[in-house]
Amino acid sequence: MAEAHQAVGFRLSLTSDGAEMDLSAPMLQEIYLSGLRSWKRRLSRFWNNFLTGVYPANPLSWLFLFGAIQLAWFLQLDPSLGLMEKIKELLPDWGGQHHGLRGALAAALFASCLWGALIFTLHVALRLLLSYHGWLLEPHGAMSSPTKTWLALVRIFSGRHPMLFSYQCSLPRQPVPSVQETVRKYLESVRPVLSDEDFNWMAGLAQEFLRLQASLLQWYLQLKSWWASNYVSDWWEEFVYLRSRNSLMTNSNYYLMDFLYVTPTPLQAARAGNAVHALLLYRHRLTRQEIPPTLLMEMRPLCSAQYEKIFNTTRVPGVQKDHIHHLCDSRHVAVFHRGRFFRVGTHSGNGLLSPRALEQQFQRILDDPSPSCPHEEHLPALTAAPRDTWAQLRRSLKMQAAEALEAVEGAAFFVSLDSEPAGLTKEDPAASLDAYAHALLAGPGHDRWFDKSFTLIVFSNGKLGLSVEHSWADCPISGHMWEFTLATECFQLGYSADGHCKGHPDPTLPQPQRLYWDLPDKIHPSISLALRGAKTLSGNIDCHIFPFSHFGKSFIKRCYLSPDSFIQMALQLAHFRDRGQFCQTYESAMTRLFLEGRTETVRSCTREACNFVKAMEDDEKTDPECLALFRVAVDKHQALLKAAMSGQGVDRHLFALYIVSRFLHLQSPFLAQVHSEQWQLATSQIPVQQMHLFDIHNYPDYVSSGGGFGPADDHGYGVSYIFMGDNMITFHISSKKSSTKTDSHQLGQHIEDALLDVASLFQAGQGLRRRRRVLEGKDSGHKCDSLSIQTQSSRAPTTSTNF
Repeated sequence: MAEAHQAVGFRLSLTSDGAEMDLSAPMLQEIYLSGLRSWKRRLSRFWNNFLTGVYPANPLSWLFLFGAIQLAWFLQLDPSLGLMEKIKELLPDWGGQHHGLRGALAAALFASCLWGALIFTLHVALRLLLSYHGWLLEPHGAMSSPTKTWLALVRIFSGRHPMLFSYQCSLPRQPVPSVQETVRKYLESVRPVLSDEDFNWMAGLAQEFLRLQASLLQWYLQLKSWWASNYVSDWWEEFVYLRSRNSLMTNSNYYLMDFLYVTPTPLQAARAGNAVHALLLYRHRLTRQEIPPTLLMEMRPLCSAQYEKIFNTTRVPGVQKDHIHHLCDSRHVAVFHRGRFFRVGTHSGNGLLSPRALEQQFQRILDDPSPSCPHEEHLPALTAAPRDTWAQLRRSLKMQAAEALEAVEGAAFFVSLDSEPAGLTKEDPAASLDAYAHALLAGPGHDRWFDKSFTLIVFSNGKLGLSVEHSWADCPISGHMWEFTLATECFQLGYSADGHCKGHPDPTLPQPQRLYWDLPDKIHPSISLALRGAKTLSGNIDCHIFPFSHFGKSFIKRCYLSPDSFIQMALQLAHFRDRGQFCQTYESAMTRLFLEGRTETVRSCTREACNFVKAMEDDEKTDPECLALFRVAVDKHQALLKAAMSGQGVDRHLFALYIVSRFLHLQSPFLAQVHSEQWQLATSQIPVQQMHLFDIHNYPDYVSSGGGFGPADDHGYGVSYIFMGDNMITFHISSKKSSTKTDSHQLGQHIEDALLDVASLFQAGQGLRRRRRVLEGKDSGHKCDSLSIQTQSSRAPTTSTNF
C-alpha cells in the first residue's frame, strides 16, 4: 500500500479517558481553504454553463428587457397584453404596502419568460442557419448571393465573444442520409477495386438489402436521430472503441511529436516542468471556457463536446465493454520513472505550481535512487494487454492496491520520464526519426498507462511527445491542446540561460509521494505474459518519418488545388507503385459541423483517381492528359470530402444500419460484407489549427511536426501527414514487419517520387515527364534541386538546424 509522506494535521494521543483528537489550526485553515476553492469552482462552472446556455444573448439583455417593461408600465402601457396582471393575481397577497413589489415580481417573471422565448428563438434561428451547407459547395474564391446572405445572417445571430461551448445549443443534428443514395455511393466506391464478377455479386446483395431490410433499419435510425443528439457518434464510440477487445497499443492509441529540429532545453526535468505547467494552463482555460470555439471560415462553429474529457479521464477496462471515467477535477499527475510510480501534486495553497517548482519535483524523482519493487517496473504492460485480460486483472489489483490505482487513474494525466534520449540526430537523421516515432507509438510497452486520456513522454535529452488514447476524442482535439502546449512552454514560459525553468525553486514543497503496489502473487505471471505480448506488438511495428521539403502547401495553393486532395492523389499513385494494385483507402474527415459529430470516412480510391494513376504509369499519355485527369480526380475527392463533412458520407450511415440490424437480429449479407472490409491504406491529415501561436517566419523550426498511428490492417499502411508552414510536409508511415507485403521505408520513397512526379506535371516547356526517368532508373538522385514550376521555385528555404 502507498506510504504517507505528507504531514498530518492532527495528533492522536491517549489519555485516561481514551482517545483524544487535538485538531491544529493550520489543518482547520487548510480544510476551510479547500472547501472555499471547491465552491468557487462550482460557482464558476455554474456561471459559465449559464452564459453558454443563454448565448448569443447575455444577462445584461435581461436587465434591459426588464427595465423596458418597467418603463412601459410606468407610462401606463402594458406590453404583456394583460399577462402581467394575471401573474400578479397568482402571486401571494402580502398586503397593500407590497403592491409595488408584486408588480416588480410580475414584471420580472414576464421579462424572464419573454427573454427565454427570445433565446429559444435565437437558438432555433441559428440552428436553421447552421444547417445550410451550400457554402461548402462554392467554388474556391467565389461566393454566390445566397451564401453571402447566409453569411451576413450568421454573423448577426452568432453574437460576440463566444465561449468554448457557446454554440452547443445551436448546432444542428447530424442528418441521416438517404439509404438508396448511400448504397449507390458505396457501390461506386468499391467499383475500382473489385472485379466484374465480384462487383456484380456485391450489387446483387445491395439490391436485396434495399428491397428487404433497408426501410425498416432506416426507420429506426430516423427515430434515433429525432431523439438522440447524434444518430451514430455514441455507437461509434461504444462499438468501435469501448467494445474492442484488442490491445490499445498500436491499435487504438496514436502519438503527437515535438518540434522536429529544435529542443528548447536539454534538461529533462525543466522540459517536463514547463510542459506540465502549460498543459495545466490549458486545462484552466478549458474549465473557464476561455478557449475560443473553432470556426471554419471564421464564422461556422464546430462542435466542442470532445474537449470535455481531455483531462482527468481514464478508459476503465471491462470484461465485454470498457467505460470512460471522467473526474471534474484532479490536482495531481501520476509520474513513472525507472519502474517506479509517483504522485506529484500540481497545486499549493497559492494555486498552480510554477514551472520551476514542478521542475524541482521532477528533478527529485530523477535523483531518487530507490529501486522499483518486484514486478512493479513492468506493471503498466497490463494496460497494453487485451482488454478482457486486463479487466480481470484490474479487479485483483483494485482489491490489493486500491490507493495506488486510484492515484494513477484519478490523475490529471500520466507523465513518463524516459531514461533514453530521442529525436533527430546528426549521425543518422533517418534512423533517429524512425526510432523517435516508434518510441512514441509503442516504446518498450511498459512505460506508459495506456488507459489514461494521454501520456506526456519526456525523454532524457529534453525531447517531448504525447501518446493519446483514442476513444474519448479525435486527433484535432488533442492536437489543439498540443499546439498550445508547445507554443506556451517555449515562447511564453521560456527557459533561463542555463536551461532551467524561469523562477525560483520552492524548498517548502513536500517530496513527491512514492506509490507502492501490493501485488498479489497470482498477478506476477500475468504481468510477465502481458510484457511479452506488449514487446511482440512493439517489435512488429515499422515506423518511418520523412520531412518532404521540396515544396509545400504554398506551391499547391498557387496551382489552385486543395493541398489535402493533392496529397491524397499522390498517395494513390505511391501505393499503386508499391503494391501494383488499388485498394480501399480510408481518409478521416470530421463531422463536427453537427452536434457531437466525430468523423466520417472519405473513400479516396475513386474511379477518377485510378484513371489518373493509370495515365501516370502509361508512357503513351502526355503531360496535359495526365494533368487533366489529375484535376478531375482532385475535384472528385473534394466533392467526397465536402459530402462527408456535411453528413452525406457512406461509412457511418452503413455502420449505424449494421448496428440496428444486430439489435433486431436481422441477417443482412450486404451489411455483413461491408462490415468485414479491410482498409489497407488508412490516411489522415493532422491540421494546424493555431498558426498564430507560432512565428514561422522568424522561427520556422518551431512548429509541430504532427504525429502518427498504427496500420488498420495486418497487411496495410497507416499514413498521416502535416503541412509544416508553407514549404514542408512531414509524413508519418507505419506498417507491420510481420507482413511480407508492406515496407514503410519503401512506401516513403514511393510517396516522395509520386509528389515530385505530380509536381512535374506543372512544369513548363518539357516534353518528357520526370516520372518516366525515375521508372527507367535513370534519375535515382531524386533531389530535384532545379524543379522549375510554372509559378516559382517551390523549394523550402534552407534553415539552420539545432539538433
